[in-house]
Amino acid sequence: MNLDSKLDFVKELRYDSNMQRTSFSDFACSVARTLDIVGEWWSPLILRDVFFGVTRFDKIQEDLGIPRKVLAERLARLVEHGVLERVPYRDGRIRYEYHLTDKGRDFLTSIIAMMNWGDRWQSGQEGVPVRAVHTGCGGDVQTHLVCTCCGAHVTSDNIHGEAGPGARIGKGTAFLGRFPNRSAFATER
Repeated sequence: MNLDSKLDFVKELRYDSNMQRTSFSDFACSVARTLDIVGEWWSPLILRDVFFGVTRFDKIQEDLGIPRKVLAERLARLVEHGVLERVPYRDGRIRYEYHLTDKGRDFLTSIIAMMNWGDRWQSGQEGVPVRAVHTGCGGDVQTHLVCTCCGAHVTSDNIHGEAGPGARIGKGTAFLGRFPNRSAFATER
């Protein structure tokens, strides 16, 4: 393959920000619907910053190094879906801060879960880059899966998926049809 062919190939692989993204909003899957709102690059990092008190556009942009246009688009989407709200403040002229709504605050569990996973698998020899700390006692915050019925801690070894009341066969739910009368996520043995 010559150099021109290689460059053409790489150009085809590059992300085109003007490209229409695929919507997951019609998937009968809570993971897909969540990703439809917060799954674009930068969105989880924007939410992380807001969780930790970086709430103004310029400060978020400065902290993340995100292009202003992309930040404006991500913030608009998070506001549109009720994850963040714009709150005016004066700095010579009226500007806006971004605050978490109840829906946004509820996403904290997912952010902490991603941090915990990254701390375990991606932090390297330098150690954990940021600690989520409980204000009351100073301990590290961790996420754990807990059964709502018996209170037991669960792991991938003792959890399975089943069709819920909102289940339907459609995009993103093909696995449901493969497992009639048994768990959808259980490993076949």
